[in-house]
Amino acid sequence: MSPPPGWYPDPSAPHLQRWWDGTAWTEHRSAAAVPAAQPAGGGGPGRAKVVALVAAGAVLVAAIVTGAVFLGGSDDGDGPDVRTAPNPVASGVGPTSEGPSPSQSSAEDPSVVTDQLNGITLPLLDGWVRPQYVAEDDVVMTTDGTYDCPGDSGVCRHGLISSRTVSQSDQSSPRALAGQDIADAADAAYDRDLVGRRPFGGIESHRQVGSGQIAVAGRAGYFVRWRVRTAKGPGGYVESLAFPSTVGTEAPVIVRFVFDAGEAGPPLADMDRIARGIRSIDDAATGGGVGSSIGPTK
Repeated sequence: MSPPPGWYPDPSAPHLQRWWDGTAWTEHRSAAAVPAAQPAGGGGPGRAKVVALVAAGAVLVAAIVTGAVFLGGSDDGDGPDVRTAPNPVASGVGPTSEGPSPSQSSAEDPSVVTDQLNGITLPLLDGWVRPQYVAEDDVVMTTDGTYDCPGDSGVCRHGLISSRTVSQSDQSSPRALAGQDIADAADAAYDRDLVGRRPFGGIESHRQVGSGQIAVAGRAGYFVRWRVRTAKGPGGYVESLAFPSTVGTEAPVIVRFVFDAGEAGPPLADMDRIARGIRSIDDAATGGGVGSSIGPTK
């Protein structure tokens, strides 16, 4: 049986970890050990020395295990060469920004992105890719490529889509949740980033350009869409789409869409295409089920 997707010692470089997608090696690599972050308040040189020793030990163990895999290989052609697949015992270093997480493995259907937590799949259209080197949480896809932000220094993307479960809220209806979330979605996309910078110089104004009911994964959802104008750059469009989850406790889910305006931004029609293409993870091939006749009103 093929080992499951994960990080394993790289056969060609034992001091590195390499991503195995379940069927073949990918080109994603990372260090064999990831030192734990030092807690606030420091910890002194003694703690730094311990972290360094732990990291060095992990590298040594990975090298020893990888060496064992090479020694166990067969050169007589009577059986498969064990060097073509990782040794599951050596796994244990979790994914980092150097490569995809298990839920984003290249073994997935290339036409969709799977959100295991919220039990949905989203269509991966041309020009869109699974997230790589993205600091924001819950991002499920971005446009391909980056550019220098027009405001404060940093790297921006022309399009970004994220999904999250609503854990605490006074609201429960999709309409109320979407209306409550849209301002936060706009601020997160075009006002200040996670470290307080203003990649677009801040938001100068906004106006609502769309809202209404829409079927999402067979459930009746609701969306609100804003056109945001920024101090620098062309601004963009932000949408909050809320609907009940199809799994677990059926807690509400919010999918956020962020599209730059202007010629460089993704086609606005992609926003509707992706929203309409969201499916339950257990029923990805269906046409939407209950509520499938509901569409956005603008």
